[in-house]
Formats: sequence, structure tokens, C-alpha cells
Amino acid sequence: MTSDNAPTAKRPKDQYRWSATGFIAPGVILVAVLLYLPLLWTTAISLTEYDGLGDPEWVGLANYAEMLDDPEFLGSVLNTLLWVVGTLLVPVGIGLGVALLTWNLKGGAWLRMPFLIPYALSGIGVGVIWSFILSGDGALDQALAAFGVDDTPRWLVDAPLNTVVMILATAWQGVGVNALLFTIGLQSIPREPLEAAKMDGANGIRLFRSVLWPMLRPLTAVVVGLSIVASLKTFDIVQGMTKGGPGRASETLALTMYKETFVNSEYGLGSAIAVFLTIVTLVASILYLRQQLSSKHGV
Repeated sequence: MTSDNAPTAKRPKDQYRWSATGFIAPGVILVAVLLYLPLLWTTAISLTEYDGLGDPEWVGLANYAEMLDDPEFLGSVLNTLLWVVGTLLVPVGIGLGVALLTWNLKGGAWLRMPFLIPYALSGIGVGVIWSFILSGDGALDQALAAFGVDDTPRWLVDAPLNTVVMILATAWQGVGVNALLFTIGLQSIPREPLEAAKMDGANGIRLFRSVLWPMLRPLTAVVVGLSIVASLKTFDIVQGMTKGGPGRASETLALTMYKETFVNSEYGLGSAIAVFLTIVTLVASILYLRQQLSSKHGV
């Protein structure tokens, strides 16, 4: 009797396994087709000399050597690092400040609304708006001239000032969504620890440092991680405001990759930069997540 029932006992598990595989398979195939296959193809092209026409010619690591020897590429790396630091300090920092100032206020959602509206714009749209404001004799220069300031900086011409003002433009777009995320985190904090801390005399900065910040750390890890990845891939707002200029002074890695591939038709070199950017993004994400998990477990 036991031997007859054994196969029937396993049959539901087999059916469940095949059903689960059937549900997962479309997602796995989609990721493989849209992510892994293009990555493998880009890696293969990065080892060739290819102008988009004819057949790729194998050159090994020559594109990577050319990339690392190019001083303009090193400038793109430094600009990208500046973007990473700037987007962590400005939009994330200001977003946290806005959330702290409004989350416990009556009508705080209406106070956060003006910060959230720019997030609906595209990066190119933000670039066009801020180019109008910051261009030579633009809106900002005219406003300063009305107050008697005639010798204004060349906002979009002088480096690294042009990168700094583009980071501020990105902050104008991104502060609202960061404030919204931090507000959600603050609203999820239980009331009891806050009330106990206030009864013990904690207030203001002490309350934030001792209670609010530790409880916000899981959400902060997500916000900072997303900010790092987004800043490493910065393209649209730079293309919209300076196109990487003057010359190549404000290029980021993503813009350098675009220009080498689609402007100069150096598909091999552009693919090498794409692979480099992918590796940098992956390494930065892994290191950041490991640091967060280590601190969480007290390692």
C-alpha cells in the first residue's frame, strides 16, 4: 500500500514545480533577451574595431587601452564621480530636510507638492528649462543685472562650474521624490519610540540622531543606492544643457559612450566604455550593499 501511494504523493509537488517554472520562465527569457544577450554582444563588440558597417575586426583589448590612455576619458570619469557625490549631497540631503520639516505638519503634503512637480519632467525638459535660465544673458543673468550685478559667471561654459549647476538642476528635479520617499519612511515609524524619546528629553537634532535616523536607515540605503546608480548613468540633462562642452569638459561616462558610438561611429570603443561603465556600476552597487548589510548585522 505504501509503495502504491508513494508516486501519487510526489505528483502534486512535481505539478507545483512545473507550474512554478511555467510562471517564471517568461520573465527569465525576457531578462535574458533584453539584458544578458545585449551585454554579451556589447562585450564582444568591445574587442573589435567596428564602424557599424561591414564585419567587425578583432583587436583584442586595444579599445580598452585606447580608452584608458585618453585624457578626455579620465575627465569623464572625474565628472561622473562629481555627479555621484553631488547627487548624494544635494537632492538626497535636501529631500531628507524637506521630509523632516513637513512630515508632521498639517497640510505637509501641500508643502511638498511644489518640490514633486518637476519630477514629472524628462531630463531633456529640465535641461532645456535650465539652459534658458543659465545661458549667457539668460534669465538668471538678467535678474542679477537688475540688482546691479554685471560680471556674472559663465554658468554653462566654465568647468567645473557647469557640472555643479547641472547637479543643482538635477536636484531641482529630484528633491521632491526623495522627500516623498523619506516622508513615507517617517510615517511608518511607530509613535511609541518617538513619544518615549520626547519624554526623556530628546528633541530636534538629538531626536533625529538617536531615533529617526536609525529607523530610516533601511529606506536611506534604498534611496542612496538608487541615487548612486542613476548618477553613474547621467546622460540626458548633460546632453540637454551643455552637450558635454565646452569641448568635452563636462562629459560624463554615459555621454562619452554615446558620442564615441553614435557620433564618431567607433562602436568598438563605445562598447568598451559601456562595459567599463557597467562594471563600475555593478562594483559600486555590490560594495554599497555589502557595507549596508555588514552594518545591519553588526559585522
